[in-house]
Amino acid sequence: MAYRFVAFGEVLWDLLPSGRVLGGAPFNFIHRVASIGDQGTMVSRVGGDGLGREALAVMEALGMDARCIQRDARRPTGTVPVSLDADGNPVFTIVPDVAYDFIEPAAGAEAAASAADCFCFGTLAQRSPVSARTLAGLLERFGGKLRLLDLNLRRNCWTPESVRSSIERADVLKLNDGEAGTVASLYGLEDLPLCGLPVALLGRTRLSHVVVTLGPRGAFAVSRSGAAVYEPAYAVDVVDTVGSGDAFTAAFAHGLLAGWALACSVRFGNALGACVAGQRGATGPIASADVEHLVREDRRREPDPRFG
Repeated sequence: MAYRFVAFGEVLWDLLPSGRVLGGAPFNFIHRVASIGDQGTMVSRVGGDGLGREALAVMEALGMDARCIQRDARRPTGTVPVSLDADGNPVFTIVPDVAYDFIEPAAGAEAAASAADCFCFGTLAQRSPVSARTLAGLLERFGGKLRLLDLNLRRNCWTPESVRSSIERADVLKLNDGEAGTVASLYGLEDLPLCGLPVALLGRTRLSHVVVTLGPRGAFAVSRSGAAVYEPAYAVDVVDTVGSGDAFTAAFAHGLLAGWALACSVRFGNALGACVAGQRGATGPIASADVEHLVREDRRREPDPRFG
């Protein structure tokens, strides 16, 4: 069964050392949703400049639905200079006051949110009150199963209030191990080990699921029903990790909507994320057979004893 996803937020150009690549966490998420057979709609805004026109052309070439991408005649398309650290992890410099900071209410976006099974959002586009208000309205209209918060904290682009309010409006929280420390401090849980944080968050919020991605160590997830699983990462030759977390989120959300066991959803997320990490950039083609092969061979890294 194909599920309907909507993602709200940034469409931008990642200015990588190797060249310019269209990206943004919600954009990467929606692209990967489509690559596993689901339907995805991106709600965002690009400039009326050359980069905006090029972004729309790339989306068309990737077969993505661009009907809810607004055009801004005054502000530029978002860009993010990206460098890679010694481990191949991206380091982002977020440019302010760009088109996706000014996403406006629109009938098409409201209709898409009302019909979706999963609505994915983050914190970056909420740095502007214009986009934040539009997001709030779409979340009110959403009538599906999962409000999915991919926290995606970027330096100087969030506040404690925006993080807390986002978590309060979400059903599923996805964060990485670095972001976990920030969330723990906001909820007075900083003395807990990382493996104890997700369960504690369920006790402080209305969340149904919390999943923490651990990079090369895999991922750990808990649900309000009492399930708690840790799955080690698949062993691949990492080219770069841009977009791998977004691919994990797409696959994990698909599994939740399909009613899979939590371990299967995490495993699928790990596999799709690993396939993305094994290629350059976030939007290269990945065949379902590649993901299935990785799962079937079951070549996983050593488990982290703190979670296993």
